[in-house]
Amino acid sequence: MSQTSHITTGWDEYRRALRPTDQLVFDRLLEYAQLHTDPSTVHKPLFVETPILISILIEQQIQIDDLVDRLDHVEDDLNDWG
Repeated sequence: MSQTSHITTGWDEYRRALRPTDQLVFDRLLEYAQLHTDPSTVHKPLFVETPILISILIEQQIQIDDLVDRLDHVEDDLNDWG
């Protein structure tokens, strides 16, 4: 069983208690974790959640960086027009 499968099973009750819109966000966060599970297999933390949470943070930072780059391009385009 993968670490993300284990964490998903362990969080079923928590997920069910979330509002439906928050459940969608929670599911997306677990999808982020699955994108970066390879490093988790070589790291044996005290808590299985740690590498999953780090994986989520990595993916969120990638998306933030992408949004910042896109915003910079939009601002550059706007400045060129003015």
